[in-house]
Amino acid sequence: MRYNLIRKMDISNGPGVRVSIFMQGCHFHCKNCFNSETWDFDGGEEFTEDTINKVLDLCDKKEIKGLSILGGEPMHPVNIEGTTKLAKKFKEKYPTKDLWVWTGYEFGKTLEKEKEVFKYVDVLVDGQYQDELHNPTLKWKGSSNQRVIDIKKTLKENKIVTIE
Repeated sequence: MRYNLIRKMDISNGPGVRVSIFMQGCHFHCKNCFNSETWDFDGGEEFTEDTINKVLDLCDKKEIKGLSILGGEPMHPVNIEGTTKLAKKFKEKYPTKDLWVWTGYEFGKTLEKEKEVFKYVDVLVDGQYQDELHNPTLKWKGSSNQRVIDIKKTLKENKIVTIE
């Protein structure tokens, strides 16, 4: 598994000041994707224990509200193990900070809710970016087909609960 970039102070991918990591590799190749440099599964840098420790260390500041995991595609079979490991270690170390994940898969359809990673995710932005549905006024997503899902409430209520 590989990653493309770590942002130590990101204000555009979730609420507040956050640490963001962009996983490497995506097979969706959405038209006009803002992150096409993350498509190649062989690009970027190797994702290791040192990468996880670096991300956790960056999150250890009081002004950091949470961690955002984007891509590429963090839920792709090549990336899901590393994404889950990072998510678990993040929530163990910072249980009061939130974890947001972006994916082109659809929760409950092409992405099973039973995946271990959802024990740790607070918010999931799901669905492939669709250029013809692009709307720059949308918060946390690029196109109107995407959903911003409160995972904790969704799992508790056994129905999709979105955040608007």
